[in-house]
Amino acid sequence: MATHGVGVGNMSNQHWQTSNQDALDMLKSLGAGAADLLFSSPPYCIGKEYEATSSVDDFIREHKRILPDAIRAIKAGGSLCWQVGHHVANNVHVPLDAIVYAEASRFPELKLRNRIIWHFGHGIHERRRFSGRHETILWFTKGDDYSFNLDAVRVPQRYPGKKHYKGQRRGEWSGHPLGKNPSDVWDIPNVKAGHIEKTDHPCQFPVALAARLIRALTPVGGTVVDPYMGSGSTGVAAVLEGRKFVGSDREARYLMIADARLREAVLGSARVRADVPTSPPDLRTSVARLPPHFMRSELESSDG
Repeated sequence: MATHGVGVGNMSNQHWQTSNQDALDMLKSLGAGAADLLFSSPPYCIGKEYEATSSVDDFIREHKRILPDAIRAIKAGGSLCWQVGHHVANNVHVPLDAIVYAEASRFPELKLRNRIIWHFGHGIHERRRFSGRHETILWFTKGDDYSFNLDAVRVPQRYPGKKHYKGQRRGEWSGHPLGKNPSDVWDIPNVKAGHIEKTDHPCQFPVALAARLIRALTPVGGTVVDPYMGSGSTGVAAVLEGRKFVGSDREARYLMIADARLREAVLGSARVRADVPTSPPDLRTSVARLPPHFMRSELESSDG
């Protein structure tokens, strides 16, 4: 693989390779069918420090540019998972997943399996529209013969003691002993200040987001690719789940962050938030208590 600014790790039977190069150049360097899963979050073209544009048209052009080689790099039966949010300019909202779906639909071998809603509790507080608290992941498979390991990603049931109340199985336990299907709405905290995984990257997604998809859609020892790897969260998830990883980013400073995190993942010292349900607030802490003027406002509004 022709790379620039390469990082390579091969310890404890884990393997990863990163490079400081354009996404398309990295994808072209991969052999056809090299990836079991291509998971990434491309630039949203909203003027972030690592983006040279704030145009929706440039977002469209980027996908026309890279999708043919991205699809070529995925093996038959493999998956393409694209995590995107929203383009907002002058308070006008464009759902980027609609654009990705339109571009991906030009390739008949891609089949959309789920539109996953990633919900999180924190973000910018808007004043002239409802505050955005979700992004989406489009999961496509390359063809119809694909694998999906649901048991690897089941989550605890809310009512594990529930039983069938009618029919031939009346009185028997109704839940699955390994847990329930996590559904297509995922409540996973986003990476903000104070998050255990926070780095200097301004738009970092949590490792748990990638880890669920890696466990469900790839075999142990399979290959995960991220052409816009940023701080390397996809790679960390891949290494921790026993998969190989190939990633790239045009920004050298992010490559350094990603390589450091990948080395920590191999050595078992990576700081990662466990994929567990969000805990309710601890009412014994001061930040969870309702300020007195909030209480007065509630009383005034109820009296009115």
